[in-house]
Amino acid sequence: MPVPLEVKERYEKLKAEIEEHNFRYYVLANPIISDEEYDKLFKELLELERMYPELKTPDSPSQRIGGVVLDEFRKVTHSVPMLSLDNTYNEEEFLGFHERVLRNLNSTQVDYMCELKIDGVSVALRYTNGILTQGITRGDGITGEEITENIKTIASIPLRLRKEIDIEVRGEVFMPVREFARINAEREKNGLQVFANPRNATAGTLKLLDSREVAKRKLDSFIYYVIFPENYNLKTQEEALIFLKELGFKTNPHSKKQENATGVIEYWKEWTKRRRELEYDVDGIVVKVNEFELQRTLGETVRSPRWAIALKFPSEQKETKLIKVRFQVGSTGIITPVAEFLPVHLEGTTVKRASLHNFEYIKERDIREGDYVIVEKAGGIIPQVIGPVVEKRTGSEKEIVTPEKCPVCGGKVGKIKSDEVAIRCLNPSCPEKLVRVLENFVSRDAMNIQGLGEKLLKRMVDAGLLKDIADIYYLDEKKLRSLGKGIGDKTIKNLLTQIEQSKNRELDRLINGLGIPNVGAKTSKDLAKHFKTLENLMNATFDELLEVEGIGVDTAQAILNFFSQDEVKKIIQKLKDAGVNFGYQEKEKGGPLSGQVICQTGVLSRMTRQEFAEYVESKGGTFTENLTKKTNILVVGENPGSKLEKARQYGITIMTEEEFFEKY
Repeated sequence: MPVPLEVKERYEKLKAEIEEHNFRYYVLANPIISDEEYDKLFKELLELERMYPELKTPDSPSQRIGGVVLDEFRKVTHSVPMLSLDNTYNEEEFLGFHERVLRNLNSTQVDYMCELKIDGVSVALRYTNGILTQGITRGDGITGEEITENIKTIASIPLRLRKEIDIEVRGEVFMPVREFARINAEREKNGLQVFANPRNATAGTLKLLDSREVAKRKLDSFIYYVIFPENYNLKTQEEALIFLKELGFKTNPHSKKQENATGVIEYWKEWTKRRRELEYDVDGIVVKVNEFELQRTLGETVRSPRWAIALKFPSEQKETKLIKVRFQVGSTGIITPVAEFLPVHLEGTTVKRASLHNFEYIKERDIREGDYVIVEKAGGIIPQVIGPVVEKRTGSEKEIVTPEKCPVCGGKVGKIKSDEVAIRCLNPSCPEKLVRVLENFVSRDAMNIQGLGEKLLKRMVDAGLLKDIADIYYLDEKKLRSLGKGIGDKTIKNLLTQIEQSKNRELDRLINGLGIPNVGAKTSKDLAKHFKTLENLMNATFDELLEVEGIGVDTAQAILNFFSQDEVKKIIQKLKDAGVNFGYQEKEKGGPLSGQVICQTGVLSRMTRQEFAEYVESKGGTFTENLTKKTNILVVGENPGSKLEKARQYGITIMTEEEFFEKY
């Protein structure tokens, strides 16, 4: 049966609309519709493709979801070798490069294009009639691997260009630092090897054979080079960057032309100071002779162009002494070695401890107690120990030995799966595991029970008042008074009030609080919205779980395994008997803040940050901790931070607390 003409026309219109909104959101950072409106368009597209599979084309936005699982990547020869750049680390070395350029051009002046050097993975993208046909890794520079299906999952890379042309471009795929931090936290929680830095995380992601898994990691891109620019009447790199943006690619907004070496050095010094303002990792600048004709005159060596160079930033690493390695037991029993060292000032903050992730990490780097070690911040955020300063060893350093029993309860330790690197406490009654589980349950992103901090929870566990998360709802005045010192009438009243109020929290908060492996705040929201009740989620089949957007094979299996445990079933029954909400509460559509992204800086006088976030969402808005160009309003309380200046730079609406609540 042929596809009706009106369906074809609607499908083509949907494709165009969705890609336009993707361009505005991911490239221009200027969305014009709400997430809800976008989701409605996307679901309509998916429904048409389900009803009429023959409609689906390679440039359909649905291709970004992932779903193709490959056996291996095919080798592809590059049309033009992808050369590496020579690196330089100081002004003198750059000036030497500049003098060679002038000498070889027999000139006294040359324009340079300065671009930030993104610390990611280089890729080549090929388009035919404006449709993406191939994505290729750099490989050895001559031959790369085809990763087209993975490239399609990156929202900032267009599946269809704004012009129907044949073209090959090159650029950098990267992982935003916040996404890097999220993924590493998730991997550490699940006993997997963590990534050393965002570049390694990006490379590892692009090598995954299952594009559905790639889609879960929110990779991004900047495109910066056109192959055979003369075919498009482009005479300079500056013109090429403008042309790339016109085609629909995301280009770095901080690129800048400089007319002399002094300007290049000033640009390098400026971004050496400002690089941590960025939401992605950069490790220097790339300096290119701007005119393509001059580039051709200068030519290349066997491995690098003579017309470009990377001027790297000095990496901020500090040497300190590792005093002690302590073992922490997490909610899933994973034993994490944590290094405690003499405090050092690093990237604007003082740090004195860092996770060593696992015992394989320690073994690979031969880190010992008493070593002098080099520390840095991965992605400018997470402190980590790079390795020891071996030449400073005195012989008194102690080897860090994998524990033979749990450092808290003395129970057995081991691995749950043969392929994981984590060592776990295998005792289900380990009090430290229980404390971590309880901390997660009462946390802000879960049941948000204020007043139940780590110390008080530990006292309750030690006193035998809490043996699982459900026991929180069976606390009463008598039990709390039995804790003795520090628990007065006011504390008891506040705690019992908070606990009672938490019974009515949203379903997604309860799901997040249960501590299901691989399930965080966002996945909890998706599960709650899809299944509507906790009972439905508990009874879901493997295939039903896979129907939820963002749920992969591993997460689906983890959910099934979690709810199959008798202990979990008993806890959930206790929660139900206590009157905890198990149903999804549909939020009112619309509201005065519908489609608005709100951020806060400073301290508000009338409510906590979490309460403010809930208030914003109750009015139809979206609250965000991180201020970006997509933020619509910044609400300023007392003692505001750096977000205020950033908002001014971005031209974001700034409102005082009084102004905001008067209007909304």
